[in-house]
Amino acid sequence: MSAAPEKSDAPSIAAFGKWDSMSKSSSGSDVKEVAESYNSFFDRSKGEEGISERKANYTKVVNSYYDLVTDFYEYGWGQAFHFATRTAGQSFDDSLVAHEHRLADFLKVGKGKRILDVGCGVGGPMRAIARHTGASITGINNNAYQLARLDMHNTKGGLQNQCNGVRGDFMHMPFEDSTFDGAYSIEATCHAPDRKAIYSEVLRVIKPGSYYVMYEWCMTDKYDPANKEHNEIKHGVEVGDALPPIATTRETLAAFKAAGFEVVYEKDVVDNSESMIPWYATLAGGWSLNGFRMTWLGRTITHTMCRAMEFLRIAPSGTVAASQLLMNAADSLVAAGRTEIFTPMYLVVGRKPLA
Repeated sequence: MSAAPEKSDAPSIAAFGKWDSMSKSSSGSDVKEVAESYNSFFDRSKGEEGISERKANYTKVVNSYYDLVTDFYEYGWGQAFHFATRTAGQSFDDSLVAHEHRLADFLKVGKGKRILDVGCGVGGPMRAIARHTGASITGINNNAYQLARLDMHNTKGGLQNQCNGVRGDFMHMPFEDSTFDGAYSIEATCHAPDRKAIYSEVLRVIKPGSYYVMYEWCMTDKYDPANKEHNEIKHGVEVGDALPPIATTRETLAAFKAAGFEVVYEKDVVDNSESMIPWYATLAGGWSLNGFRMTWLGRTITHTMCRAMEFLRIAPSGTVAASQLLMNAADSLVAAGRTEIFTPMYLVVGRKPLA
């Protein structure tokens, strides 16, 4: 059985008023201002001009988003900000670790190898993969607060000499060519404004013959761009998760190949069979022994607490807006999962050519 990930030391319900990610906003702005600035990038009345603006300002969009939601994520989900397939009887935490180990095995690395985590968050998968493979892992992330959390968790887990984070833009990474023995990303490069460009940058920094493995957010073949309901759901996911227009699996694979990778394996690993628990079930359910705070009931309780604490000025102005952002995101993801027009786990394994 997989070892469960470390429990987050994010504030408990009784003490959920710390709000460090928001109080330490990368821009130095207050929470309300950050929330308003973030929402302005998703104004649909701007049309194509708005989409171009969002892509051009992707670092600000993503930083603003994670300044607002990182504490909520750790509080509700843990240190691994991603979804996973889960069998009946398998715990929520074990499913996340198994999902990470499955990806790590495709890297074919061990002790003494150096791996890149592209968009590392607070490092939950990094630590699980480091323990599983024995490799040293460097993560890149443009959010200062998340990197501070990553360093804290690494030290707490005794992995400070095996895992580290570097602040930088993953579209323009501060690494020499052919630095790493492999790379991976888990639901992170969906934030990139240009899929071919981000995959090309990963190709540049890994060694010839090494592997890049990713779980990517994509629209599936069931998505109909002429369907109004589908587009409303898609837009809801984009707003709720700081994304440019979400690419399809076909577009993603084409960009991966165009970047120069040899495709070793590709599959949407979402499993909707009766023996599996849907990837979105935790968000949709009312009660769950695992991930309770991110269930509908858990989110509702937290949101109510946010309203009370903001009213009493225990939490900063704008906290409710941040909580509502995640409430809306969860609803959109559940709708996307139920209609099967979206997958958060399109698995692609690529190899950098030897010559």
